Amino acid sequence: MTWTLSTSLDDFRAEAGAFLAARPAENTVLLTISHRLAVAGLEIFGEPPVFGWWRPEVDGPVEAAFLQTPPFAPRLSSMTEAAAADLATRLAAAGPGFTELTGVGGGAAAVRAFADAWTAATGTTRTVRVEERLYRLGRLTDPTHPPTGRHRLAAPADRDLAIRWYAEFLAEVDVPPMDIPKAVDDRIAGGGLHLWEDDGTPVALAGASPILAGMSRIGPVYTPAPLRGRGYATAATAAASAHVLTQGAQEVLLYTDLANPTSNSIYQQIGYLPVEDCLVVDFTAP
Repeated sequence: MTWTLSTSLDDFRAEAGAFLAARPAENTVLLTISHRLAVAGLEIFGEPPVFGWWRPEVDGPVEAAFLQTPPFAPRLSSMTEAAAADLATRLAAAGPGFTELTGVGGGAAAVRAFADAWTAATGTTRTVRVEERLYRLGRLTDPTHPPTGRHRLAAPADRDLAIRWYAEFLAEVDVPPMDIPKAVDDRIAGGGLHLWEDDGTPVALAGASPILAGMSRIGPVYTPAPLRGRGYATAATAAASAHVLTQGAQEVLLYTDLANPTSNSIYQQIGYLPVEDCLVVDFTAP
């Protein structure tokens, strides 16, 4: 088994791109992040990223990959538990000279295997930050109780509102800060930011990633707290999903926090079906 570690996005895409595209649902995060790095620059998320890909045999095909955009934790592709454990051992041996690691995210089984090997090698402890579920859209159906209002794409005039809502969303889900204005500008320019408005006033937001390998992922989805419980987020998600289908998406995906039974229920009501459970784990030094 062989992991190759790299700081080259070009090499990562050349070596692991076909593997990632062959399973776009399970590899959605790596596909979208590597695309954004290629379009917006290597330091768009903060520090320079690092990458890796794994072959079970030296001359065999790539069957696993990861990337990390510090200060965010590494994200694992679909991979076997053996590959995940091997990666943890390899990164522990490489040490902070390659990258500093304070957590990991990905499919639940791979993350657990990685965490077992990492804590054994480093003496750290682990805590689960969030348990997620990845969903894929089956047949899109209308919300059971559609709210009043209508869908529209966000325009440059909505920029300040979208930036504020992005910041509120990231604070709620406890995600490290990012270049929110850049993210919003790119989404608006690419037609990937959707608003639900009621009586002419925006009341909910849903993002949609560019279509890559036939896949688009919905997120973030956000409704300000005083406006929740009225079906606005469901309607915005359904509208964004319908839009990317008309743009040629073959798979439409989204993640939910398993601690939030409401989101896991409402997305299934409009046609989303579970694909896999995922974990984000934090490591703490002794």
